[in-house]
Amino acid sequence: MARFVAVGAGRMGRGIAISFAYAGYRIALVDLRQRSPEAWSKLREEAMAEVRASLQGLVKLGALQPEQVEPIASRVELVDAAGAAAALAQAELVFEGVPETMEAKRDAFAQINRLCREDAILTSTTSSILVTQLAELVHRPERFLNMHWLNPAYLIPVVELSTHAGTNAEVVARTRALMEGIGKLPVVCGPAPGYIVPRLQALVMNEAARMVEEGVATAEEIDKATRFGMGLRFAALGVVEFIDFGGCDILFHASREMAGTIDASRYETPGIVTKMMEEGRLGLKTGSGFYEYAGKDTGAYRVDVLSRTLGMLRHAGLWRPPADKTLA
Repeated sequence: MARFVAVGAGRMGRGIAISFAYAGYRIALVDLRQRSPEAWSKLREEAMAEVRASLQGLVKLGALQPEQVEPIASRVELVDAAGAAAALAQAELVFEGVPETMEAKRDAFAQINRLCREDAILTSTTSSILVTQLAELVHRPERFLNMHWLNPAYLIPVVELSTHAGTNAEVVARTRALMEGIGKLPVVCGPAPGYIVPRLQALVMNEAARMVEEGVATAEEIDKATRFGMGLRFAALGVVEFIDFGGCDILFHASREMAGTIDASRYETPGIVTKMMEEGRLGLKTGSGFYEYAGKDTGAYRVDVLSRTLGMLRHAGLWRPPADKTLA
């Protein structure tokens, strides 16, 4: 039986299943709902068709060979309600991915609690319900955390692990190791709405929509600026690393200016930035910021950042060699 189980055969469950199957693992995609034979057959066919279509998309992009599709797809086992007990009884790691209502989550975890072994790690893929709320539904909350996948789940490496105060440190370590074992990059955050990525994304997307609304720029110009300006730089440096690299003072003054000219609440300077300004901890230029640079070869670090940025430029096809002659 599979070591891994995704409960809920919808889009997220299918993406998770592809991730494990691609990495060489068998995974059970379990549907807990009682269905007629006809309805179950339809769901199973739809789910496997989507799995194969996603893999075929990777073939078209040169990421897979055509002959690899079926061996990978065969590692995904569709399991109906009648087979759920056997599948969950063997599971080491379970991903709950039923619809985003507390009623649906409560029903799913009632069955998961009853059918899973005591040492199984239980996770929810919810994008909107706090881990502290869902932990109350779990028989042993110390083995529970939220796990937010970024779509497409089988392609984007980052998965966000949202823990609560009672989540066991060993459970977090095991979960990290299991996810790293399938090529993912787990990041940990506390029980906060929006995790890390959606919280940052929402601010950027709302501000872009406002600029279109205000006539600041067209959608096309904003997208060009974000893909090849902001996006390209943030693909080379993390957001907080970017603050340190440029200097906390730049963010402080830019925020103060835009708070006065655009919107005071949207651009209010965070207290931590004000405190760092007062302490002279401006980042790389002063040797301390969000990160510490004491004893670090800052020259080599700057070259590394330049290398990362140059790599992104080349990937985007935007790097141009120097002109071989002086132009008029």
